[in-house]
Amino acid sequence: MNTKSKIKLAYIGGGSRGWAWSFMSDLAAQNDLYGDIYLYDIDHQAALYNEKIGNNIEESKDKWTYHASQNIGEALGDADFVIISILPGTFEEMESDVHLPEEYGIYQSVGDTTGPGGVIRALRTVPMYEVIAKAIKEFCPNAWVINYTNPMTICVDTLYRVFPEIKAFGCCHEVFGTQVLLSKMLAVMKGLEKIDRHDIKVNVVGVNHFTWITDAYYKNIDLFPLYKEFADTYYIDGINAKQGEKHINNSFTCLQRVKFDLFRRFGYIAAAGDRHLAEFCPGDWYLKNPQQVTDWKFGLTSVSWRKNDLLERIARSNRLYSGEEKFELHETGEEGINQIRAIMGCGDLVTNVNIINKGQIPNLPIGAIVETNALFTSSTVTPTMAGPVPKEIHSLVSRVCANQQIITEAALSRDLNLAFTAFLNDPLMKLSTGKAKELYIRMLNNTSKYLTEYDLNSIR
Repeated sequence: MNTKSKIKLAYIGGGSRGWAWSFMSDLAAQNDLYGDIYLYDIDHQAALYNEKIGNNIEESKDKWTYHASQNIGEALGDADFVIISILPGTFEEMESDVHLPEEYGIYQSVGDTTGPGGVIRALRTVPMYEVIAKAIKEFCPNAWVINYTNPMTICVDTLYRVFPEIKAFGCCHEVFGTQVLLSKMLAVMKGLEKIDRHDIKVNVVGVNHFTWITDAYYKNIDLFPLYKEFADTYYIDGINAKQGEKHINNSFTCLQRVKFDLFRRFGYIAAAGDRHLAEFCPGDWYLKNPQQVTDWKFGLTSVSWRKNDLLERIARSNRLYSGEEKFELHETGEEGINQIRAIMGCGDLVTNVNIINKGQIPNLPIGAIVETNALFTSSTVTPTMAGPVPKEIHSLVSRVCANQQIITEAALSRDLNLAFTAFLNDPLMKLSTGKAKELYIRMLNNTSKYLTEYDLNSIR
């Protein structure tokens, strides 16, 4: 055991009945680290369940000990790493975020990052992240903080604005899925089978869920000419990124038609799932109505689906807790544990992260949260020089970047009128100012339980 590094990891949102289990699986599968995982959640019962589930994982024994904490200070105290993965509000609030705009002809395929739903979710989220940032400053100011919550950019931005010395970054797997697609392309177009996505080297620029690949290589093969042929070939019918993946009745898969269309428009590879990409574009491109979504071969993720999925995950939690179901390790494809290992000196890593722009994207604002590659090495995370956002897509990306900065500022200052300017400027917004304000106020009222620090009567 003395060849390993011991760490304390605090997990804010540790009662999660989904992503937490993936993280447990990744932790159990590695052999460089050991230590204590402190689970903190406002649903303490859920954290207690995960404490038992984690401690019952056979592969984790003698490596990791899980503790459910009722006190955030206990969880964070002297932590080496902090994971944040929370749901800001409940699915009741998210139902309004996603589906109320449909009454006004505005459709959102996710509704957690951009669009009217993304704005309202951010207003709920920022005050929560202020509390978390202050607690980190008090109890573990030197910890590395990994955020998984959406809206990713605004969450990370809030952490830095409240605690400028924080060592935080956001982790998202959307680029990984595009690397998988490029591996599939090489199999289909060149007969090169079983290429690991890590062997696809990409340069990424942009903001979370609207990230673009400006260079892509496999060994000495420039993948852009091949991707053009690939996109032209499968533009109409689409293609699954993974073998055996089914599109029908699965809101989380797509047939890449939005990606292919964006490449054909602009000449760069959009590096996220189609349902995310569509929301950052003008509403009549891909989200005019449900039939258009069907034509583009991706899905609208309904909140009713999320609610049903939660019931299934709660049932699984009960089975794992009771021992009726055995916890099986699985490969998640996430980078979190590899990032932790690299920071602890267990090998260098280059991967995409959401982090402060220190000039790695020179034509986006310095200080904005952007998504680029970074080098992870012992006690250091250094963004790589990604270069400018190409001129062909700069207006699309810079608009989103500016809007996200406005939303963070508005939420921190509790200025609902400033937030409304971002609401109006969202790419999906196609309403008159009067109708947009009507929708805005209705959405705020539906989430007022989580907006107690705002004056809902202040809207002019």
